[in-house]
Amino acid sequence: MTDRGVVRSKSAPLTLIGYRYSVYTWIVRAALHLKATPFHFQDFDPFTQDPGPHPHPFGRVPVLQHGAVSLFETVPICGYVDAGLNGPSLTPSGALARARAQQVAAIIDNYGYWPMIRQVFAHRVFRPLVGEEPDEATIAEGLTVSAPVLAALEKIAEEGLILTGATLTLADCHLAPMVSYFGRAPEGKQALSRHPALARWWAEVSAQEFLRATDPMA
Repeated sequence: MTDRGVVRSKSAPLTLIGYRYSVYTWIVRAALHLKATPFHFQDFDPFTQDPGPHPHPFGRVPVLQHGAVSLFETVPICGYVDAGLNGPSLTPSGALARARAQQVAAIIDNYGYWPMIRQVFAHRVFRPLVGEEPDEATIAEGLTVSAPVLAALEKIAEEGLILTGATLTLADCHLAPMVSYFGRAPEGKQALSRHPALARWWAEVSAQEFLRATDPMA
């Protein structure tokens, strides 16, 4: 099979380069798990390691290498994994449901990642694990900024096209690791509980094997 002259093969070696604790690396691992696709994992910490000849032009993670193909950035990687590899489809049927799945990824990337992960999770959970003190003001700010993000996701969950927990899609792959990290902070768990549809989705998804098997902190 060819794609603009690049030979692709579903049996070609597949390598995921990522930081073990990166939520975006976890997202890709979740998608690969649902596609039942074996891969080699290469750990790379972009915060401490010299990128050197790193395949990501900005020295970040994750990067997926599949034969001659090299992809960076989580959304296109997951789209490629879903469309190009064997396994159940992770793209919902119907134009609106597909748009909602893309919307979930855009919401969490643009508005949720920094307050939920870099402020709440990093300061309340990760910093103490590595012997550093949390900054309470940063956590408080993260919770404030997270509130409209959770409200927007709640409306999508209420609609019932995606984020149901019954049929897993790329939206679940993208959102579940973010919510898992956020909810490990007691304040994050409490904030999530104030959104019934989102909390119901999380109760369903958090118990599923694809998330537990790929949890980087398990």
